Amino acid sequence: MQYTSTRGGVVGVDFEGVLFAGFAADGGLFMPEHIPKLNNVTLTTWRSLSYKDLVKEVCALFIPPEAIPRSDLNGLIDKALGRFRHKDVVPVSRLKSDLSVLEMWHGATHAFKDLAMSCVGQFLDYFLKKNNRHVNILVGTSGDTGSAAIESVRGIPNIDITVLLPHGRCTEIQERQMTTVIEDNVHVYAVDGTSDELDEPIKKLFGDTEFVKRHNLMSTNSVNWARVMVQIAHFFYGYFQCAPSQDNELLPPVEIVVPTGGAGNITAGCIAQKMGLPIQLVAVVNSNDIIHRTVQKGDFSLGNTERTLASAMDIQLLQMMKSCSVTDDDILQTIRRCWEENRCLLCPHSAVAAFYHYRQFDLNQNLPRCCLAPASAAKFQDVTLRAGLIPEVPPEIEALMKKETRCTYLKKQDNWERVLREKLEAIDQKRKGNI
Repeated sequence: MQYTSTRGGVVGVDFEGVLFAGFAADGGLFMPEHIPKLNNVTLTTWRSLSYKDLVKEVCALFIPPEAIPRSDLNGLIDKALGRFRHKDVVPVSRLKSDLSVLEMWHGATHAFKDLAMSCVGQFLDYFLKKNNRHVNILVGTSGDTGSAAIESVRGIPNIDITVLLPHGRCTEIQERQMTTVIEDNVHVYAVDGTSDELDEPIKKLFGDTEFVKRHNLMSTNSVNWARVMVQIAHFFYGYFQCAPSQDNELLPPVEIVVPTGGAGNITAGCIAQKMGLPIQLVAVVNSNDIIHRTVQKGDFSLGNTERTLASAMDIQLLQMMKSCSVTDDDILQTIRRCWEENRCLLCPHSAVAAFYHYRQFDLNQNLPRCCLAPASAAKFQDVTLRAGLIPEVPPEIEALMKKETRCTYLKKQDNWERVLREKLEAIDQKRKGNI
């Protein structure tokens, strides 16, 4: 298996090269040169596998044994997913009104980004140890990506990670999950701007190929193929858990409802679909509805980014899917309904998916359906309170509020690109001084 840029200017790159590259040199994203097509025999075999074993099978299709031998790959995935709080890693909650929720938030940061990011961290460590290399990871986050990226590599000696977060536009818990990590290899900046705005200096740095090469710069944002690859597995798992009786080889279709911001997760769903999984994807968004407008009307025009309750989807930057746009009032109403019916709290992003399900259920549109729940409600206590409910706060979240923080604040008038360049130069100078 080799990889090519979506812009066609870079071809024939192996998995290790793609893992460390992030963006391709021509500015495109790396994708596999071909998508493996699974037959019904394989799908029927896979339906009895655990989530962890599905991750192993999916990754083995895209990572040849000469890159990572299968026994090593299995060990890396076992280590990555061994820290999750639930034995099933991504359990399914079957609730009233036929609502099936795939809980993807049982990792270290209570968000689905932990699923792929924990594996990516292990893949990086594997190759860095093997080749005695150092890399600089540069990440922009709208909420959950930054903390998951930090958790996946904190304390790894051959990695430094620099994260930009939009100050005041994440929840306090999301922000503190990043600013309370006091590790020598973790560098956090809180910027006065939106997640789209902070992405601009990051794109400029990655566009400077000489700088990228000199500082071994890479990204673990959703532009990194390895994250998309791991995320393919939860579409298979969600399908197998929510499909009706599978006593024969006929595999019935299932709707997978995906809260969508930057579209990295639903990209994995599209690939699962291309691999032969009989799913219908539904992209559900908040008031920042560029994906909805694209699917419904072919309108990909940019608008101003609106602040909403589902902050990780505050992004403005496929006929293979449906879509639905949800307001803040819809989110609050859905959180209340799920609580009243099930005594189950949803995060605002999960509520966006559940809103679509409830709307279809109330119209008797009862296809088999799996709603992806990307984060724990514990990370969004203000939203729970706005819904008139009492937040549930696990001890590890409560402990965050008492921890020391470390972070550099950047104002709008600061030159963010220059600050990042100087920081990355300083990191490498310090490392050279310690060698």
